[in-house]
Amino acid sequence: MRQPFILGDVEIYWLEGGLFEIDGGSMFGVVPKVLWEKKCAATPDNYVTVADFAMLLKTPAANILIETGLGNKLTAKQQQIFRLRREWDIPAELERLGLSRQQIDHVILTHCDFDHAGGITMLDGQERLELTFPNALHHMQRDEWEDVCAPNSRAASSYWPINFEGLVPGANLQLADGDYQVAAGVEVFKTGGHTRGHQGVRLCSQGETALHLGDLLPTAAYSNPLWVTAYDNFPLDSVAAKEAILPGAFARKIWFLFYHEPRTLACRFGEDGEVSEEFSEVLLR
Repeated sequence: MRQPFILGDVEIYWLEGGLFEIDGGSMFGVVPKVLWEKKCAATPDNYVTVADFAMLLKTPAANILIETGLGNKLTAKQQQIFRLRREWDIPAELERLGLSRQQIDHVILTHCDFDHAGGITMLDGQERLELTFPNALHHMQRDEWEDVCAPNSRAASSYWPINFEGLVPGANLQLADGDYQVAAGVEVFKTGGHTRGHQGVRLCSQGETALHLGDLLPTAAYSNPLWVTAYDNFPLDSVAAKEAILPGAFARKIWFLFYHEPRTLACRFGEDGEVSEEFSEVLLR
């Protein structure tokens, strides 16, 4: 069985949410390739591997999922466009850990791009659409939900209505206005930047702390606050948020959890922004 990362009394597992390839220039924006390729290997045609490893938090009080992966609804054309290398398998991954998808209590979305929110809904064996985690309370920022419901021309290409069918504010969807507690020791906080309503997650247990910064820190390569993706809708807000969060977190040796990192699943950074300690697992089968 896959070994968990232990933070206090919380077990954290990374689940198979899909693996695909994306243009390296899009992932690193204005950062020259001569710099980013030292931290992230590229194919001959300039593509990099991007994981979608949803995080299961098994806390004493609840089973919590951070992000939901690509889902199982991509068409053959979409699979080709996104150069899908491995398919979404979260329900089976949960079963291997002794859980059903009905036992997930909370789902936290840092934001609603298709590669994070695609697993909110799924197709069953008869190709019928249903909520993947029917008993879960889903969490996102109110600004994010407003943009899901009325996306601008840029967001519309990534906020797919099929991913949100069945979510009802006040019922199975909790909308946050800034910082709030999802469950004991698990908090969300608004960052903006990548999207208007982008949020991070703070996990505290027995004196230990971990942060998941979503697509502000998609992999360990982005420890420089100036490194942001070309997909960030508000890049200066991304830089400002990282400048406010990272130096103090580096100094305190806080753990960072990653969703898009195919090898280093969690790490601590030194004050120079270089990885000083890491938790990794060979998930690239």
